[in-house]
Parts: sequence; structure tokens; C-alpha cells
Amino acid sequence: MLKAIILIGGPLKGTRFRPLSLDIPKPLFPVAGLPIIQHHIEACVRVPDLKEIILLGYYPSSDLMKFVQEMIQEYKIAIRYLQEYTALGTAGGMYHFRDQIRCGNPTAFFVINGDVCGDFPLLEMCEYYGEKDALVVVAGTEATRNQSVNYGCIISDKNTGEILHYVEKPSTFVSTLVNCGVYLCSLDIFQILAAVFKKKEEERVYDLASSNNDSTTIQLEQDVLRPLAGTGKAFVYQSKNWWSQLKPAGSTIYANRHFLQLYRKRHPERLRGVGIQEGNVKQIPKIIDDVFIHPTAFIHHTAVLGPNVSIGANAHIGPGVRIRESIILSGANISNHSLVMYSVVGRNSKIGAWSRVEGTPCDPNPNKPFAKMDNLPLFNSNGKLNPSITILGCSVSVPAEVILLNSIVLPYKELSRSFKNEIIL
Repeated sequence: MLKAIILIGGPLKGTRFRPLSLDIPKPLFPVAGLPIIQHHIEACVRVPDLKEIILLGYYPSSDLMKFVQEMIQEYKIAIRYLQEYTALGTAGGMYHFRDQIRCGNPTAFFVINGDVCGDFPLLEMCEYYGEKDALVVVAGTEATRNQSVNYGCIISDKNTGEILHYVEKPSTFVSTLVNCGVYLCSLDIFQILAAVFKKKEEERVYDLASSNNDSTTIQLEQDVLRPLAGTGKAFVYQSKNWWSQLKPAGSTIYANRHFLQLYRKRHPERLRGVGIQEGNVKQIPKIIDDVFIHPTAFIHHTAVLGPNVSIGANAHIGPGVRIRESIILSGANISNHSLVMYSVVGRNSKIGAWSRVEGTPCDPNPNKPFAKMDNLPLFNSNGKLNPSITILGCSVSVPAEVILLNSIVLPYKELSRSFKNEIIL
């Protein structure tokens, strides 16, 4: 029997995801029509012996209870949310709720970071784990030499897969093999966590003057993986599957594209056109490649959607509208002959007729093998906004015949003119 833990953090995390997380918790933000962590849950459900999924974080339980109940009904698997009393780190919450995790005596359990996305190789990791005498198996992937320093870097034995050295976000190059934030752990790992907790508690007692000594905060990467490296108890499963972080708001467009591609293989029924009833004639808008459309959305038959577009519930897409590489959230209204590209349109936002809303794609460099998406800061060294995906927060109003390029608009704003490379507060 297996379990899975999905680490979802809390409202103080994911600040780079704003303004999309201002009206909805980041783990519940819809990408390819589903909340981010629902994709994690679907990956877990595909593992035959997995019997329980635990969401672990410090969001108020009221934020997640409805979602949890919906997931239980849909996937017919035990799912529950365990709320930390404060941020406890990537392993502190696991140690705090160790009795709930160990209940039922699972043979092992997955730990998946909630801010990563990909085609998680969970079944392959199970098979690999069975071949090893391991406390933990880490999913790893290749990155470019320059980008690798932004991740946890792994040096491994090429023959056995044993992790020989681990450094979290090193200051200089260590390895192009990086940590995906997906782990398969033995229950014996709680002995390591107990030792870390005891050591931190002793340090806190003997160094009361230090404000950084918090015995309750345990990081899986620094406090567990790094000491286990070279002991023969930590191994890496190297995957070539698609994988990416979900840090800034603009990363949702890249993730949306790849989740839609995964639907082709696993859920082709989600990729379909929508019949629009007008009188007695059923007409269908033009769909290019991978598009998700919620059944309650209205799409005029002269609209053109795709590739890589997701349309949320009760959205209204008018005549002649062109949308590509974008996410349109629930209740949004896009009026006649507008163009939306590389953008996220927030819930209940309105775009007037003949307007243009466009961002700049932040895709990995296609000429560099293993390149990941660069999570650039909002501003460059000159103090100007880096070109990126255009984001409209919830209930934003864009008037007719306006151009909005590479900009971020906070919720409840009514624009009066065109903007380029600006944050509209």
C-alpha cells in the first residue's frame, strides 16, 4: 500500500504568482481546465496500489474543503487536507503529521511539490524503488549548465543511480542533473526527520539569541537529502518526461500547453469543439490543435481558438474573436473581433470589441537541449518590466479598441487607454 503527500504551501508563499493568487489559492488555479493540484492527484490515482492522498499546507481549511470533497467524489480515493499551524518547511509538516502518514503502515509514500508540473514518472519510480535499498528516490531531470544553479543539483553514480552529492541552488556549477521535487520515501525516513528535529531543538536551547533557529522548520532538500548523499540510501530516477516549475504567473501558459498535449494521450475527450446552438442550426467554431472548453462556455461559431487555449466555465467569446496560447478563466467576456495571445484573462474580466491583449512567450530556448523556462524577475537591471505573459486579474475591464502589451493588471481595474510593459495598480 502506498500514499502520496502533495505539498501546497500557504498564502504567504507563491508571491510571484500574483495577481492570479489574489482571489484563489495558487494550488487551485486552473491550468488546462483543472486546478493545478488536480493534475497531481490524477498522476497519483494512476498508481495502482496508492490508497490515500494527503494535501499538506497552511492554507485555511475552508479554502480547500470543497475541492477535497469534489476530488473524493470524482476519483473515489481517500483524500484529506492536513493544515499546518504555520509554515513548517518542505519536511517539517511531514514530521508534524507523521502519525497520520504512517497510519495503515504503507510500504512507502510519494512527496510531490505543489509548485511543479509535468508528466510525473510515478509508476517508473515505484519499479525503481523496488530495486533499491533506499530511504528516498528522487525524480531528476537534465537542465542546461547555466540554468542548473537555480535548482537542487545532484551528482550521482552513473551505474547505480546513488546520490553522491546534493546542493540546493549552488552558487557555482555542480551538475546538470536537477531535483524535480518528486520523491518516493520509505517510512524509515521519519527516523532521519526525528534526528534533525532533535538537533535543531538542542541548537535552539543552547543558542537562544539566534532568531533563525526554528526547530519546527525542516527542509527536505537541505536537512535530509544533503546528509543522505553518499550514504547509499538516496537514489535518483532520471526522467526524460516533460517537467517545469510553476513559479511566476506567466508559467501557467507554458504548463497549459503541455497539459493539453498530455490530454491527447490520456484524456482525448477533454479536447473537443463546442457546438453552439443558434436557432435550429448547430455551428462549431474553428478549433486549431489542442483546446479545452468548459461545457458551460459560449463560443460564437465565427471565433477561432488555438492552439493551446483553455476556456473556463461560463466564459463568453464573441463573434470574430481570435485566441491563442492563452487561459480564459470563468465568467470572462471577450467582445467582437478582439485578439488575445499569450495572456491570462482573469475571472469575470471583460475585453471590449476590437481590442488586442498580447504578451511575450517565456518558453525555453528550443536551440538548447534540456533548457527549462527562465523564471525572470519582474524588472530588469534598468528598472523596466521584463516582457512576459500579459495577466489580467479578476474583474478587470478593458475598453474597446485598446492595445495591452506585456502588462500586468491587478484585480478590479477599469482601463481607460492602451498600456505597454506596465504594471497597472
